[in-house]
Amino acid sequence: MRKPIIAMILFLSLFSIPPVNADNNLLRSDTPHRHVVVPGDTLWGIAARFLNDPWRWPEIWGFNRDQVKNPHRIYPGDIVILRRTPYGFRLSLEDNEDEVRTVKLSPKIRSELSDTAAIPSIPAAAIEPFLSQPLVIERDGLDNAPYILGSSDNRVVLSTGNTAYISGLPKDKGSTWQIFRPGKALKDPDQKDQIIGYEATYLGNAKAIALANVSTVTITRATEEILKGDRLVPAPKTIFNNYAPHAPDFPVNGRIISVYGGITEIGKGAIVTLNKGQMDGLEMGHVLAIFRKSQDKSLTGELVQLPDERTGLAFVFRVFDKISYALVVQSTHSIKILDAVKTP
Repeated sequence: MRKPIIAMILFLSLFSIPPVNADNNLLRSDTPHRHVVVPGDTLWGIAARFLNDPWRWPEIWGFNRDQVKNPHRIYPGDIVILRRTPYGFRLSLEDNEDEVRTVKLSPKIRSELSDTAAIPSIPAAAIEPFLSQPLVIERDGLDNAPYILGSSDNRVVLSTGNTAYISGLPKDKGSTWQIFRPGKALKDPDQKDQIIGYEATYLGNAKAIALANVSTVTITRATEEILKGDRLVPAPKTIFNNYAPHAPDFPVNGRIISVYGGITEIGKGAIVTLNKGQMDGLEMGHVLAIFRKSQDKSLTGELVQLPDERTGLAFVFRVFDKISYALVVQSTHSIKILDAVKTP
């Protein structure tokens, strides 16, 4: 028999939440009775097959977000089944022996190693480059970091495979490094453009091959031109967490203050920067609705503020003190910098 499906960590009983009724607009009108998980699926995508609002999947799984930070361990080949119970609709998983198990909390792990990884909340490839890069720094935060002196052949621009000489590279921080350049200031439009952080520009990776007063490194990856004076920081461990999508249980009123790549029109798949962070209660996995403020002229020619128009959804995947990064997972209209983000 296939390894037991121990799908979630520390789950509460399914009976601890109110029943999900068919008339509360939670379920889609065309929701399937079952879905076979395949490679490439995401928790968000599966939830969208069953629910009008994918972030509300905890209501039908019985998810307690106060205790569970990584609640899903769903693998390709698992079968997600929608069932009607006396307590409302519930989702369960079925293994390949046709044994149905309701998903409950259990402080256990999968009983065997699997050849396939658990499906992520959202497409990992879209955000992976942002998960191990310290994108937000303090003012002058890179001033004391090791820096590139130059190369043996006096190259002006360094790229993948080139050798570079580094000043100030410590011997006790490992051999893998990331290369950054001080970037733009991030301002809060709701606080009179107060600077709330600085965004460092990620340039690539380097590997130390000789440590001395002047150390030698090889550029192992270059995403942009690397120049003399660019700074190095130790490469951190990847911090990818499959935090489940869920709406904040408190009001959020923030704004999009920047977008990766400098584009002005933002759509699905874009990485955006928000002016709210951990100090405002945001956490990885929070889903926020995006709204655009609209104005129009009245018959007298005066500008009239129209009701905010919802234009998309954003999934928060990295949080700093005052700033967060989010992936736009849905867009119905073009999204712009300074558009609002709110609790959906």
